[in-house]
Amino acid sequence: MEIVKRNNAKIDQLNNMKLTYHTEKDDKAQYLYIKGDLIGDEVGPKLVEVVSDAVEEGVKTFVVDLSEVRYISSSGIGLLITMLTKMRNIGGEVYLTSPSDHVKKLLIITKLNNIFTVFDSVEDFKNKD
Repeated sequence: MEIVKRNNAKIDQLNNMKLTYHTEKDDKAQYLYIKGDLIGDEVGPKLVEVVSDAVEEGVKTFVVDLSEVRYISSSGIGLLITMLTKMRNIGGEVYLTSPSDHVKKLLIITKLNNIFTVFDSVEDFKNKD
């Protein structure tokens, strides 16, 4: 019985991957690297704040790296749309990079692949133009 409890704890840990993030900036864009599940939890407003701060700093190009995001909920989709809206309101753009197969399917099902430009990697974005 004890082994089952430990295994369930591991499953619970895997099912609730806490979202972390960091940002970088170069002469092309500001980059947001997200790790974990994008579910719009308490970190969600912080992500929107990162975009708001970038807008205030005059950033027009924002890249969200999804390479370490394994799951996006409807609230997470809402966060991405909010980020995009904030950037487009100032004539800017949000690009998505490195979505997993699961996230790619979600973007297609929700038709967000028609709204966001998606690159296979951050490097592909940097090498565009």
